[in-house]
Amino acid sequence: MSSGIAVEVAYALPDKQLIKAFEVPQGTTARQAVELSSIADSFDGLILEGNALGIFGKAVASDYVLRAGDRVEIYRPLIADPKEVRKERAAKTRLSRAEKKA
Repeated sequence: MSSGIAVEVAYALPDKQLIKAFEVPQGTTARQAVELSSIADSFDGLILEGNALGIFGKAVASDYVLRAGDRVEIYRPLIADPKEVRKERAAKTRLSRAEKKA
C-alpha cells in the first residue's frame, strides 16, 4: 500500500498549458510538489522562484501541505493591473457611446 497522495501541478501560458498528475509523499508542500513535477522543463524560460501558487484558484502559501486530489496552480505575474484595465475599457465604452449619440 502506497503512503503517497495523488496531486496535480498546473501551469499555463496563453497558448500552452500543462497539468502533470503524480504521487507525492504525505506532508509534501505546494512548492515541493512544483519542484518534483519538473514542469519548468516543459516551458522555455520558466523560472518558478517567486511565482504565486494556488489550489483550485485560491492562493496558498508555498509551505501549504497538500491533501489528496489537490491541484497546485503556478500563477504568472500580472502584466497589467486588472482594475486599471477595467477602467480603461469602461472609458472607451463611454466614449464610443457618446460618439454614436453625437
